Amino acid sequence: MRLQKHLIICFLFCSCFGFSQQASTSANVLEKAIQQKQELAQNSLVKNVSFDNIGPTIMSGRVVDLDVNPNNPTEFYVGYASGGVWHTINNGSTFEPILDTSNTQNVGDIAVDWKTRTIWVGTGENNSSRSSYAGIGILKSSDNGKTWVNVGLPDSHHIGRILINPNNPDEVVIGVTGHLYSPNKERGIYKTTDGGKTWKQNLFVDDVSGIIDVQYAPNNYNVMFASSWTKDRKAWNFNGSGNNSAIYKSTDAGNTWTKISTPKSGFPTGDGVGRIGLAVFNENIIYALHDSQFRRTSGNKEEDKKGLTKEDFKTMTIESFLNLEDKKLNGFLKTNGFQEKYRAENVKQMVRSGNVKPIDLAKYLENANTMLFDTPVIGAEVYKSIDGGKTWQKTHENYIDDLYYSYGYYFGEIRVDLQNKDGIYIMGVPILKSKDGGKTFASISKENVHADHQALWVNPEKSGHLINGNDGGLNMSYDDGESWEKLNVTSVGQFYAINVDNETPYNVYGGLQDNGVWVGAHNAGVNKRWQQSGQNPWESIMGGDGMHIQIDSRNSNIVYTGYQFGNYFRINRETKAQKYIQPKHELGENPYRFNWQTPILLSPHNQDILYLGGNKLMRSMNQGDDWTAISNDLTNGGKAGNVAYGTLTTISESPFQFGLIYTGSDDGLIHVTKNAGGSWENISNELPKDLWVTRVIASQHKKERVYVTLNGYRWDNFSVYVYMSDDYGNTWKNISSNIPLSPVNVIKEDPKNENILYVGTDNGAYVSFNKGEKWDVFSKGLPSVAIHDLVIQPKANDLLLGTHGRSIYKTNIKHLQKMSASKMNQSIVLFDVEDVKHSLRWGSSFSAWSKVFEPSIDINFYANKTGEQTIKILSENNSELNVIKVNAEKGFNTIEYDLTISEKAQKSLMKENTSVKINKAENGKYYLPKGEYGVRIGSEKSIIQIK
Repeated sequence: MRLQKHLIICFLFCSCFGFSQQASTSANVLEKAIQQKQELAQNSLVKNVSFDNIGPTIMSGRVVDLDVNPNNPTEFYVGYASGGVWHTINNGSTFEPILDTSNTQNVGDIAVDWKTRTIWVGTGENNSSRSSYAGIGILKSSDNGKTWVNVGLPDSHHIGRILINPNNPDEVVIGVTGHLYSPNKERGIYKTTDGGKTWKQNLFVDDVSGIIDVQYAPNNYNVMFASSWTKDRKAWNFNGSGNNSAIYKSTDAGNTWTKISTPKSGFPTGDGVGRIGLAVFNENIIYALHDSQFRRTSGNKEEDKKGLTKEDFKTMTIESFLNLEDKKLNGFLKTNGFQEKYRAENVKQMVRSGNVKPIDLAKYLENANTMLFDTPVIGAEVYKSIDGGKTWQKTHENYIDDLYYSYGYYFGEIRVDLQNKDGIYIMGVPILKSKDGGKTFASISKENVHADHQALWVNPEKSGHLINGNDGGLNMSYDDGESWEKLNVTSVGQFYAINVDNETPYNVYGGLQDNGVWVGAHNAGVNKRWQQSGQNPWESIMGGDGMHIQIDSRNSNIVYTGYQFGNYFRINRETKAQKYIQPKHELGENPYRFNWQTPILLSPHNQDILYLGGNKLMRSMNQGDDWTAISNDLTNGGKAGNVAYGTLTTISESPFQFGLIYTGSDDGLIHVTKNAGGSWENISNELPKDLWVTRVIASQHKKERVYVTLNGYRWDNFSVYVYMSDDYGNTWKNISSNIPLSPVNVIKEDPKNENILYVGTDNGAYVSFNKGEKWDVFSKGLPSVAIHDLVIQPKANDLLLGTHGRSIYKTNIKHLQKMSASKMNQSIVLFDVEDVKHSLRWGSSFSAWSKVFEPSIDINFYANKTGEQTIKILSENNSELNVIKVNAEKGFNTIEYDLTISEKAQKSLMKENTSVKINKAENGKYYLPKGEYGVRIGSEKSIIQIK
């Protein structure tokens, strides 16, 4: 019956078993899910449980767009890929988030009509990376983000560009990129003339080709240029070019369009045309930055080779291999990271015996990621038209190397200086500028600027004034990129994974998208004080794309972490020593496949034992020094493509038994071993197929229990998949219950209350008090942002949320942990009040220039119905010292009490205890002196200790 119920649910949401999960979720279903979440938030038992953002801010997150006030460039808006929209009025010294009241933080493009102060946000990032999240259409605000209205295109998913007519704010043209992982019709060029009430699709190329960029000629909104982009992304492959990638032109403000990148035009055409960025100087001069996926031709000149390359071994004969100089062969083996046991003498012996062929040395180094980087594409190239797009000519003779490598699909932005027709800027890794119309380029990246560049504003009135948006936040320059200031003051970190140690105060560790791995104290303040001390409270311990972190519970200086595709290290933070510990396959075997987010796990039974998941499960008994594969391939075997696939994504070992281990893969398989890898069983046959297993968690409370979450994001399937088994995965129960549609990234079991579960999805965090039969959503202080990881610090009873766009949030859950079914039925449950340390500073200030210090404590209680409640503060003799009437809501409530009493109560208290003297504070208030006091709500009573 359990799975029968699930089948019905899956059928209704078009996300069922077999291959049906490949159908993308429809827009109307997603709109209902948004409404469901809003209703859930209004009635949630935890809607008053407040979350605090603990940062960090220093490394920031990916910027996608900027919009600057043309009359006052110290005011501007910044759009972050998954971190919302932020507003500054002081040139970036501080920012305020303005998208928090909306139903998404995923941004593709922003546009502002500065005359009416109307803000348009195209939701859904315009990139096509692994973490480019879909949006919910077009949002519009006329009150600086206090409220937002969705004005359409809900099935667009990703928005390329928004253009507002400067003379008519109701006329808007939008380039829609469309779905990332599936075909759809709602893409192309859309236009509204009534402020978004109605839309007309004026250009549709095909259901896999969207519009990535649209620009209009300054001073003439009628003349527009747009670029279409044909792409196909799967979990195992990305193809970012196609026959329908092209440039279009409109001369009637986007009503009609003509393809202008024809074979006769001089602009590339055909299957190798990739992403195209546009910059328009005037009606005649247009620049295009093209990510050419056409293959490079071999040069005529033989390059002097400094040594062997892997390509040499692909065609090398056995005889030629055996005749290689040992020194030369050893140089290749050492340089390319072959294990120590593979040196010239023994490798040659392996070839002589026939166990290994020369080509195996090349295969040893190849996986989906290296194959992607090895692809000899042309890459970035700049074209220019001086006749309004009729003809195009490449501006440079040579390749623009070391800008795109093989992932130009991630960049593709170009800008022109409106004061200089030959001044252009192209963005990739790094950012380049040209002052001769693209003939030559120079880098303007500096030591405090992140490498990956996504957005740029060039001041049309002041030469050299630039604002740059990159994967590491914002930078500003006033000297044309010769020097930059960093403007990273917003909490927009894109975390993949977080963890905590057991220090006091405990530290929080996190791996971020393109910003490495960082660590900081959980109570470190989010402010600029560090600029004076010279030491930010957060410390970088690893570069690249930061991944999972494990901390040795015996010595928190020993940390295991790394970057994408399984490149892990053992770090001693005290000595700064690092050792590379990625497991290596044997020469002659197929290379291991490592996921972008390769999972690692320290055994809860022995902190010398480390697990790491490739396509097989690896185990080290000595902290990563040596590895053994303790399984065969635990995936479906991978698929041909340029993205690593058929890899393990999650590992969990039961705290009840060493060697009771679960694994999950990106292609939907879940396995269990009960004998430390001696044998494995596939336990996923009853579950939906082919979905990404985001978590498999062995229970801390019951040996036989295990939890699983699956994710259909890479099929554009946003259904909720959460399961529990009480028999090692032999049978499964669907516990997704009332969670609104959104892909699930993580599930966590409460360490102290087995009935409590926490879940993180692509747009929020949820809690269940009854093992998933019903879920409540967290919302106070928490925007609708992707939650990638959850961790609970057991001593502090803190729940931390690692978000992919808004850094890390924290709340204390000790009151939640105390709830049970019987307590839920009580009219009031009053929780313990924290002890307070008395201070003579209460109600006073340090000087005439400082604020009065006013203390407060939180009184926390649970009410099983909404209504007025009376909180009484009592003396030891039960005299009333203060009475607070509150409108309690059903669920958890927090009331702030400022520790004051009335003058009448002050006199009464001094009569009760003649040794106590209570003076009026500077602010005219009376505060409780040291002592023990009661807090009463109805029949429930707690104690306040003031020491």
